[in-house]
Amino acid sequence: MSQSTFTILLGGELSLTERLRHAIGSSRFIAADGGMRHALALGVTPELWVGDFDSTPADLDSAFPHVPKRPYPAAKAATDGEIAVSEAIARGARRLILAGALGGERSDHALQHLLSAVNLAEEGFDVLLTSGKEEAVPLLAGTIELDLPKGSLFSVPGFSELTGLSIENARYPLKDFHLPFGSSRTISNVAEGKVRFSLISGRAIVLARPYDLSGV
Repeated sequence: MSQSTFTILLGGELSLTERLRHAIGSSRFIAADGGMRHALALGVTPELWVGDFDSTPADLDSAFPHVPKRPYPAAKAATDGEIAVSEAIARGARRLILAGALGGERSDHALQHLLSAVNLAEEGFDVLLTSGKEEAVPLLAGTIELDLPKGSLFSVPGFSELTGLSIENARYPLKDFHLPFGSSRTISNVAEGKVRFSLISGRAIVLARPYDLSGV
């Protein structure tokens, strides 16, 4: 980790797992609106707190009186999370951890976080989305490896047609596979340990459940 790693605290669910604690390591933190509640659970103090504050409990203000707040109107052209990411990039972020980006009551926000992560990856940023129990990493043309426990579940939904998709060290491997847009062929696979993903063209995301060992 370095000073170019930022964790964005978002409003979704967040479980304090060992993988989460390792991921955020020596990260810097920015909170988006009600995502500040995770700062209490993590025992961290963000350097900035942004949003329209429509989902911020009153007691959070008194818990973090010295954190600079940057308020925005409710009628704005971007989500609080997107604003927080922009602030992190302006401060030198190259790796972005979107904590609380998955699950929760707002599926529209969770979907937008996934789409934004793919866009950020296309711009050259290293992105991880996490709820603590579930993780997501963008997959673009090239190769990535995820260190997953043997027997844990993962899926690779495509956000476009995928060509040349290969998945190694999994129960259901693929080699140079063509995945039509909307296909469920790559949903519910099982890791055999560190999994290697390669793609020739397209946009996808790897959704992993490292604590779900139901595939053992």
